[in-house]
Amino acid sequence: MEKDKQHHTRKHGLHLRVPVLPEEESLIKRNAERAGLTVAAYLRNVGMGYEIRGIVDNNEVEKLAKINGDLGRLGGLLKLWLTNDVRTAQFGESTIRAALARIEDTQDKMIDVMRSIVRPRAGK
Repeated sequence: MEKDKQHHTRKHGLHLRVPVLPEEESLIKRNAERAGLTVAAYLRNVGMGYEIRGIVDNNEVEKLAKINGDLGRLGGLLKLWLTNDVRTAQFGESTIRAALARIEDTQDKMIDVMRSIVRPRAGK
């Protein structure tokens, strides 16, 4: 290879050094981990103005799936009652109101889980 030819890869490219405080280092590392990126990739993307899209924790997705299943079951009960299904003949108004209250509570749980995993974008 000729000495005049430059390698255009990140390994052989320029390296920037940025002084940070220990707390800043911890925060940057946590944010990179949340986004599923290396610190270098995270800082490169932030520095070039790209929106960082985080990965969602599988546990949180499982929670949402369980809550969604609960809503489906509660909705199914309500549908049976509305169609005058014989299986719901013993359901009184208090039972239906309790089911509706439970649906609202379950929706609130889903919103809480979604808020815990979806962070607002900076500047919004």
